[in-house]
Amino acid sequence: MSRARIAILVSGGGRTAANIAVACRTGALDAEVALVLAHREEAPAVARLRAEGLRVAVLPAGADLDGRIDAVLAHAGTDLVCLAGYLRKFRVGERWRGRTLNIHPGLLPRFGGTGMYGLHVHRAVLAAGERESGCTVHEVDEEYDHGATVLERRCPVLAGDTPESLAERVFALELEAFPAAIAHRLRTLPRETAPSLR
Repeated sequence: MSRARIAILVSGGGRTAANIAVACRTGALDAEVALVLAHREEAPAVARLRAEGLRVAVLPAGADLDGRIDAVLAHAGTDLVCLAGYLRKFRVGERWRGRTLNIHPGLLPRFGGTGMYGLHVHRAVLAAGERESGCTVHEVDEEYDHGATVLERRCPVLAGDTPESLAERVFALELEAFPAAIAHRLRTLPRETAPSLR
């Protein structure tokens, strides 16, 4: 059987997408990155991931964006969609239900929802006086940060932490957690039958 095909949606720097690509190349994941999808050419991830040899498509906002995303993902033969710092709402619908994972830089459900991304999450954790933080990989549904948890990793919040220092500690967990969750999901996922661009 051919390797599973992953599509990664990005908005920022692309570190998480690059980490997934490395896991595929080294055999840690029995999969390949079929496509990286961004919503703006200026996203740092676009140049970075193209330089690493990944196929990157840019779909800016406009008429029927959800439909255009669906078509590109299907044409790439996508088996699993991974949201890696993707800051737009992704329409799951019937096609991608159970086939879409997101990594969130906080423990859900408390530190999730609209506006809770990046340093906003870590600021909220520190403001709440939490002793523990971490990351959550979850299924994506039609609500932000709402789907069932697939995998969670935790770390202590240290005295003197800043949002930036906490972010780095949580990101170290993300680098292990997302590939592990992807591997878990791929073991039971039926393969997509759409044509690929290979």
